[in-house]
Amino acid sequence: MPGKAIWIERLQTNGMRITAQREAIVDVLLDSDKALEPLEVFDLTHQTHPSIGMVTVYRTMECLAELGLLQKVHQESGCNKFLKVKEGHNHLLICNRCGKAIYFEGLDLETQFEEIAKKNHFTMQDHWLQLGGICPQCQAAINK
Repeated sequence: MPGKAIWIERLQTNGMRITAQREAIVDVLLDSDKALEPLEVFDLTHQTHPSIGMVTVYRTMECLAELGLLQKVHQESGCNKFLKVKEGHNHLLICNRCGKAIYFEGLDLETQFEEIAKKNHFTMQDHWLQLGGICPQCQAAINK
């Protein structure tokens, strides 16, 4: 997974001015193991950078998504959470309660996906698999 220096460089290359607030946004996103909404990122960065604005958070996160460093996560409430992208082809297991996300490999479904596309007269270009469930920590909290 690309580190902070690469994220900052790509933001600069894309025309974004690098400020302490933007660096704090990058730090929060890189340090998180869960999908985050822009408001959560705002709350976390606002603790150390009280002058940060929501617009800066939204613009930075959208730019990082366009650059392929963040991806939107699908949930019942919509695609309003973002997660750092892991290099290579991976699938995602995400906790429906807390948003903790784990990338995993090992499923060879390409043939089945190709067959489904062909059956429906599509040319498959890509796929993305996301599984939802409840992580061990949330299960323990539920069972208390």
